[in-house]
Amino acid sequence: MTELLDQTKAILGELIAFPTVSADSNLALIDFAANLLGECGARVEVVRAPFGEKANLFATLGPEGDGGILLSGHSDVVPVADQDWTTDPFALAERDGRLYGRGTCDMKGFIAATLAMAPRFAERVGDRPLHFAFTYDEEIGCFGAQHLAQVLKERGVTPGVAIIGEPTEMRIIEGHKGCYEYSTHFHGLAGHGSAPDLGVNAVEAAVRYVNVLLDLKEKLKGWAPEDSPFDPPWTTVNVGALHGGTAHNVIASKAQVDWEMRPVQTADADFVKEALRSYCDDVLLPRMQAVYPEAKIELEVIGEVAGLIPTRENEARRIVSELTGPNGADLVSFGTEAGIFQAMGTDVVVCGPGSIEQAHKADEYVSVDQLGQCLTMLERLGDRLAQPAA
Repeated sequence: MTELLDQTKAILGELIAFPTVSADSNLALIDFAANLLGECGARVEVVRAPFGEKANLFATLGPEGDGGILLSGHSDVVPVADQDWTTDPFALAERDGRLYGRGTCDMKGFIAATLAMAPRFAERVGDRPLHFAFTYDEEIGCFGAQHLAQVLKERGVTPGVAIIGEPTEMRIIEGHKGCYEYSTHFHGLAGHGSAPDLGVNAVEAAVRYVNVLLDLKEKLKGWAPEDSPFDPPWTTVNVGALHGGTAHNVIASKAQVDWEMRPVQTADADFVKEALRSYCDDVLLPRMQAVYPEAKIELEVIGEVAGLIPTRENEARRIVSELTGPNGADLVSFGTEAGIFQAMGTDVVVCGPGSIEQAHKADEYVSVDQLGQCLTMLERLGDRLAQPAA
């Protein structure tokens, strides 16, 4: 295990050195991972994004066909701007049993562990395929995973089991809410603040829109399914930001509301979107266009990522329970790519090294102990791959 752990640390250092902030390219990291997997004999494909310098990596060891096991992680990380780091965020630093660097726990630690294990997987893989999926742009809308899922669907490839290595302290996670993010843009008519009736104030329109959102937020509290396992059990709405205006005495011609909802059921999301559409089309926009016919309200979909729904039968939960020991499974409040793979018909759990409490912060770290526990799970998975499929 010591040698394998050292190899994982070395690979993690290489991964951290790629500054794969979502706004930038991940191609260098993807090429690095593709080379390591290719050296192990994996069939490797780099799937370029339809926009920008981004790509997914999809690789397979073992036979072709459905029903394989997928190990998945996202390659992008959140920015480090305006964070007070005590070390270089893009240079791995080990101190007191912790490995520091942007992405160490979220989630390059898991990716490094899978890459370190790849040669051993290649020696042990039997009659069930083992897939690797490293995606782009999870942090800003799970765009890479959605793209990859569509590609796999078109090719008729459906993994039977997926393990998403987000930081869970190696706990098995079987459910989380969806995450739908939007920006609503308001276009009005500028003018002098002393004559408000001659302009169309986009900020005022945005405030009215937010008020409707807040009313919907309260209404959803009473719609929680009786058996909802989530905390809180209802669909939540959050208004993250309101931007607009230029000066005290100028009627604002533009405004933007950034908001999200975390649905426990898709019907709630449909209700919220329809209620807002109806309010804009029937009330708010006619009021704006009565003064300025070219006034507009535009909804920009940042991302609509399905939640992970707990199911009675889940092969991924059963397998990972056998690999790690615990029989139970938990829920989390944060979102992942898991629901995207579940929608393909794949059984999914989230399980990986590190704590979400360390993610997105200055001096992000994963403990060496957590990385070791992840490697133990993956070694046991390798032993399982060598056995004939049931």
